[in-house]
Amino acid sequence: MSGLIMAAQLLLGLSILVILHELGHFLAARAFGIKVEKFYLFFDAWGVKLFSIKRGDCEYGIGWLPLGGYVKIAGMIDESMDTEQMNQPPQPHEFRSKPAWQRLIVMLGGVVVNIIVGILIFWMLTFKYGETFIPNSSVQSGINPGSIGKEIGLKKGDRVIAVNGTKVIRFDELISPEVLLGNTNLTVVREGKPLYIKVPDNILNKVSDLGIEEFISRAPLLTSTVDSVVVDKPAFTAGIQKGDRIVAINNTPVKYNVDVVEEVQKLKGKEVAFTVNRAGENVNLNVPVDTAGLVGIGFNSEEIKVETINYGFFQALPIGINQAWEQFSTNAKGIGKVLTGSVQANKAFSGPVEIARKVYGGEWIWARFWASTAFISIALAFMNLLPIPALDGGHVVFLLIEMAKGKPLGDKFMERAQMVGFVILLSLMVFVLGNDIFKAVIGK
Repeated sequence: MSGLIMAAQLLLGLSILVILHELGHFLAARAFGIKVEKFYLFFDAWGVKLFSIKRGDCEYGIGWLPLGGYVKIAGMIDESMDTEQMNQPPQPHEFRSKPAWQRLIVMLGGVVVNIIVGILIFWMLTFKYGETFIPNSSVQSGINPGSIGKEIGLKKGDRVIAVNGTKVIRFDELISPEVLLGNTNLTVVREGKPLYIKVPDNILNKVSDLGIEEFISRAPLLTSTVDSVVVDKPAFTAGIQKGDRIVAINNTPVKYNVDVVEEVQKLKGKEVAFTVNRAGENVNLNVPVDTAGLVGIGFNSEEIKVETINYGFFQALPIGINQAWEQFSTNAKGIGKVLTGSVQANKAFSGPVEIARKVYGGEWIWARFWASTAFISIALAFMNLLPIPALDGGHVVFLLIEMAKGKPLGDKFMERAQMVGFVILLSLMVFVLGNDIFKAVIGK
């Protein structure tokens, strides 16, 4: 069922974004009197369509090939490759007959709409839910690094107080793109003394393979103080009480909640010697561990304070704009890392399978759905701006060249460029889909 939910969310989210993206082109073209012949969700390759209807001079429909969508603008060399139309004399209602600045606006229409949609969703989510976060100042027991974090020098209980010299206000800044894109300096307090740890430039390669929890866990450490004991479970029967601080298990010292969990998991189905500090005195108790590695205790999550900032309708707008900009700039920095070779392409790029698995997830939570859709909307805006022929960004580059030269590029050149763009895009699609399937098969 979770797989169906993932697929349904992906299909709905991308359909919304594709329709709105193409609507941006459509409205801009119509505003300048340019004829739009087709408006399609998905591609009607080889003329095969699931649905179509004619309204005025435009055909609206749904194609069978779910690789995006398109608007067919009269007099434009696009994915339709309608060379027959291009061989006819230009008509006043055609794209090619309009001034370059108007054509530039038409080409940027989809990107602009994607950015506006991303900002709008982030804005509304911020207005409705506010911002909930863990203040870094409340994390007294420190971080729980995974294998990647330990490899670069982080230790359990470290407190990271600054990133690149800027004070950390929110705990989740430690796993922000600024840190994960690498080449970052962390200021760490360990046993009361400051030290500096460098996050390597290629850290994203390992995080992509092993997951964010293997860098720094999203959950800060708690002390080993017992906050709850489940009635009739092994810990209750053995006499462990709320307020006891577990200091050793089978004579192995423990300090944090995760230490207790790790030690108990090693001793499933065995009777274990717990040493607890109760009212300043150590007490030894024998606790049988069940076969699941549980004893029936909980720790005090209230050691970590969670704050929520609520915003008014207009107060939330700059927050939404900032979130959209951060997503856009993160995409740009990520591409830069790939181009410089510090991050491998197969670690950086995700296709539809990975988006369904890791962005939308297997549970339908509307807040998460809309946040994920906003994230993808900004990513689509960025990807469409890349200077690849057949993408909006490629057309924008050619239009800027035309404006600089004072005359349009030749139709033959544009046709060849469009074909090259198709080959590049098809290759990218095959790459990301193959990469997605490989990750899904090996469970990463």
